[in-house]
Amino acid sequence: MAFDAHKYKVGQSVHYTSNVMHRFGTRGSFKIVQLLPPEGDDRQYRIKSASEPHERVAKESQLDQDV
Repeated sequence: MAFDAHKYKVGQSVHYTSNVMHRFGTRGSFKIVQLLPPEGDDRQYRIKSASEPHERVAKESQLDQDV
């Protein structure tokens, strides 16, 4: 299933912030592992950090392009 409207692509590095309202939430560099169906107006991704054993689901609004 293709999700053409996603801003990021599988394999791309992104910066993740778990919640912009909480200063001490999870954040850092992650790779896009899978494109997921949107939730409302916000597209979703499965992401993975090299420093964690598990994957996370993140909304596009929680991601920025990694520098």
